[in-house]
Amino acid sequence: MAGSEALGRSAVRLPLKTKRWNEPVAPDDGLRVLVCRFRPRGVRKEDETWDLWAKNLAPSRELLAAFQGKSGPPLPWKDFARQYRAEMKAERDLIRSLAERLRLGERMTLLCSSSCVDPDRCHRTLLAGLLEYEAAAGA
Repeated sequence: MAGSEALGRSAVRLPLKTKRWNEPVAPDDGLRVLVCRFRPRGVRKEDETWDLWAKNLAPSRELLAAFQGKSGPPLPWKDFARQYRAEMKAERDLIRSLAERLRLGERMTLLCSSSCVDPDRCHRTLLAGLLEYEAAAGA
């Protein structure tokens, strides 16, 4: 993860977690933000486990397809991470807004696909690093 320490800032302890959208809701989840490009299939509105769907914080359709190998050999993680961070520059206002909420102490959980079982190779962890960086920059 490219957290705040990796970017040359001191670590900021934020009330931020990541998990898959279908994992049980916990009392300390706070604002549950779904960061998937696609809404989970078959989930009725009343059964949603998230408070906010921020699909623009997910990788683009093209980047996701490249990472999953749908258009050729799978994109290596390092390349995916670099391209995802580049895409997120267009979402800087939303990222800053969420980071400010975290910096002020609001609890938040970033939710990803139920099929995303490795958080170390998931954009939700990259996004958490971006939020940590922005929160440190705004401190």
